[in-house]
Amino acid sequence: MKHAFIKSIPILCSYVFVSMAYGIMMEEAGFHWYYSLLISLTVYTGAFQFVLITFLSSGASILTIALTALLMNSRQTFYSLTFIEEFKKMGKRLPYMIHTMTDETYAVNLTLEAECQDEKKKEDSMFGVAFLSRCYWMFGAVLGGVLGQLIPFELEGIDFCMTALFVIIFIDQWEKRENHFPALLGIIVALISLYLFGSQRFMLVALMIVSGILLLVREENGKEVHCE
Repeated sequence: MKHAFIKSIPILCSYVFVSMAYGIMMEEAGFHWYYSLLISLTVYTGAFQFVLITFLSSGASILTIALTALLMNSRQTFYSLTFIEEFKKMGKRLPYMIHTMTDETYAVNLTLEAECQDEKKKEDSMFGVAFLSRCYWMFGAVLGGVLGQLIPFELEGIDFCMTALFVIIFIDQWEKRENHFPALLGIIVALISLYLFGSQRFMLVALMIVSGILLLVREENGKEVHCE
């Protein structure tokens, strides 16, 4: 767990502040800290939880909420597919690992994939990162809800810490890996998709294209190795 905590420190620094903002916004919308805790425990997807505040305040239908959640978080399906073999080896932990897969835990899992040669240590670290990250988010949400009752906060710009987290993780991965093709491919496809489909719809399209290309490249490399 110590190794998982060290690897999850960047997530801690971002999750606590962002989830505090979420808890404060929930409090401002009339939902106390225990609502923030319950939603974080069951939904656990940061971007949609912020959208959910508007839905709850406006009385949106369950169908609308469910479809929006599906569309906003469909990219996480691709994340889980990346580590499906590792998750299968975890036995009873499999459902929890899939449920707690987020952008940030996915990025940290990639670093664990590159660093940990011991399979047991890698699996324990992945589970530890997932568990701790969820605790960070729930703690921040509750803290934000409690503080929101007492102190008025200025929230503008607080969500930038998530962007900063991804920039740091990207740089770390770039320095550790010799093959930069996946990173460059992701940037190029994302920019083209952003231009063609707009900021609200480009993410899923870009992920599908990048995943497809990388699978084809992997298959071709596998054939070459087999032939040799």
